[in-house]
Amino acid sequence: GPIERVWAYLTEPEKRAQWLAGGAMEGHVGGAVRLLFQHDGLDCAPDETPDKYKQYENGSEMLGKVTRWEPPHVLAYSWSEGTPDRISEVLFELSVQGSDVLLVLTHTRLPDRKELLGVAGGWHTHLDILAEHLHGRTSPGFWTTHAQVDKDYLERLA
Repeated sequence: GPIERVWAYLTEPEKRAQWLAGGAMEGHVGGAVRLLFQHDGLDCAPDETPDKYKQYENGSEMLGKVTRWEPPHVLAYSWSEGTPDRISEVLFELSVQGSDVLLVLTHTRLPDRKELLGVAGGWHTHLDILAEHLHGRTSPGFWTTHAQVDKDYLERLA
């Protein structure tokens, strides 16, 4: 907490870049979202990019539009991988739980199971980095953590 601090890490590019991706976000419904992913810039221990993700080593971009903007409780935006059949939506819901803030992330309209498995480990890893950062700790390397949680999701969702 407080909830406004967590909201800032969802919406302010410099803060968001520490756990997810930098890039501009217009703070209103219909506003443009441009997420610039740079995994070696995240607030976690450095590690080696696995071969299957080398294409993202120099960064990647996601474009979308804000679909809900209700500070400091609800943020949602479309998530586009560049083709119309691959537009999904990400929803963040924040609520105060005593002295803590509960963040619930829901990623919907994924086109298939492969895509679901593809994003599950990524979101889990990014949210772990955010939680550690908000508590003043450094996370293990992104790719090290991602490999483990990805394996766990593959087993759970098989």
